[in-house]
Amino acid sequence: MKKEIFEWIKTIILSLIIALIITTFVKPTIVKNYSMSPTLNENNFLLINRFLYKRSTPETGDIIVFQSDLKTEDGQDKLLIKRVIGVPGDEIKIEEGKVYINDELLKEDYIPGVYTEGDIDMIIPENKLFAMGDNRNNSLDSRELGLVDFETIVGKAFLRLYPFDKIGFLK
Repeated sequence: MKKEIFEWIKTIILSLIIALIITTFVKPTIVKNYSMSPTLNENNFLLINRFLYKRSTPETGDIIVFQSDLKTEDGQDKLLIKRVIGVPGDEIKIEEGKVYINDELLKEDYIPGVYTEGDIDMIIPENKLFAMGDNRNNSLDSRELGLVDFETIVGKAFLRLYPFDKIGFLK
């Protein structure tokens, strides 16, 4: 009897340690709006790599989750999910509905339509990112909210777990 109780205690402690390790590196999140449609839709369940940007910096095309200055209904900082468009040192231009990075037209096969609202011409400073939603007509992003500070980044979205028919790694 004592041996069986000891095995149960061992199993529970090991499970708690594994859960702690996983949640240190991975954060689950649910998409709450359509700003990243068609790539991500409302109620998609994602896993966020919290550790990746402690060793490296975000790259153009990464889908990131970050804390914004916006507030939720209960007063907490609102998390946003957007795609990195410009990284430090990049010159970004939005003119006549097209996005240019370092004077090259950005190929964006992930957005619906071809028109991006805005008139921007800037060089991205150190420790900042320019991020936009894939659903450009329905996205509150760097065009309105300003640049994303590196220290506000929670992590990189890397895996969709729900809906089940779309399970897989994000590109």
